Amino acid sequence: MNVPADLKYTNHDEWIRVEGDTVTLGISDFAQNELGELVHVELPEVGAEFDAGAAICEVESVKAVAEVYTPVAGTVTAVNEGLDGSEDTINEDPYGAGWLVKLSVSDLSPVDGLMDADAYQNKIDG
Repeated sequence: MNVPADLKYTNHDEWIRVEGDTVTLGISDFAQNELGELVHVELPEVGAEFDAGAAICEVESVKAVAEVYTPVAGTVTAVNEGLDGSEDTINEDPYGAGWLVKLSVSDLSPVDGLMDADAYQNKIDG
């Protein structure tokens, strides 16, 4: 499994990339592999606000529907509209073109509690 070192990971198999006071959120390579072929993504509205730990969107595969949780509180500043009709982009490039949402965040302290790449690799190797 691909586990980029520059990202942080959650126990629910989401990843985040921190860029200033903005975070980009997606699902990990492990998560997309477990779900299988993705067929639908339900993204939030730009401007929507979420608390840390809240379900922010859903991804649906041929096998299951999974909620995606945000590890940080914030306001949605962008959603990946390119996924509409091209949900398999998440399967092909989960850390690049397959990102889900961007959030403006005022408190980044929850990031400190997330796993780094080594810890996440150990979790999925379990």
